[in-house]
Amino acid sequence: MTGTVSCVQLRTPLSDEILPLKAGDCVELSGMVYTARDEAHIRMMEDGIPFPSRGAVIYHCGPVIKHGMVVAAGPTTSARMNEISGFLLDAGVRGLIGKGGMGKTVRDQIRGRGVYFAFTGGCAALASARMKLRDMYFKDLGMAEAIWAIELDHLPLVVGIDAHGNDIFSTVIDRAGSELRKYKETACSFGPCGKE
Repeated sequence: MTGTVSCVQLRTPLSDEILPLKAGDCVELSGMVYTARDEAHIRMMEDGIPFPSRGAVIYHCGPVIKHGMVVAAGPTTSARMNEISGFLLDAGVRGLIGKGGMGKTVRDQIRGRGVYFAFTGGCAALASARMKLRDMYFKDLGMAEAIWAIELDHLPLVVGIDAHGNDIFSTVIDRAGSELRKYKETACSFGPCGKE
């Protein structure tokens, strides 16, 4: 038996329609997003946010651009931006996209006002097939670190952290730890375990 997953359709700029989303929900996002990695975050803290931030979505990504087209645009590890994302959320950014989840600081900062969307690493070609390049900011930072304004067309995402603090990444880590402890208890009941 096969089934289809029903995804919530969203378009930027985002507003309160994201608040009922739950961690694990499937979303298809359309509209403008802005790529930003470490250096772009630091530059925005120093020089200001160069795009309309109210309802905006930041994509943790350093895309490959060739001849004015997005060739590849897979996510980068979001945890690197744990300590430098708060100012964007304070400025009205409602969504962050990346891979691997984010820490407690960001989970607390988005509570009641935003969501973290997960996109699977290794899917850069899939992502680029749903993107059109629209603008660029901070060109001097180079291709990977500049901010690129990219229009999305139904990019499939999963809500990784919802506006209520639920986090699929921490849930998986907790479950894995629990299963590992059970395994060790069972395995060690047959003799010395972890001793040389």
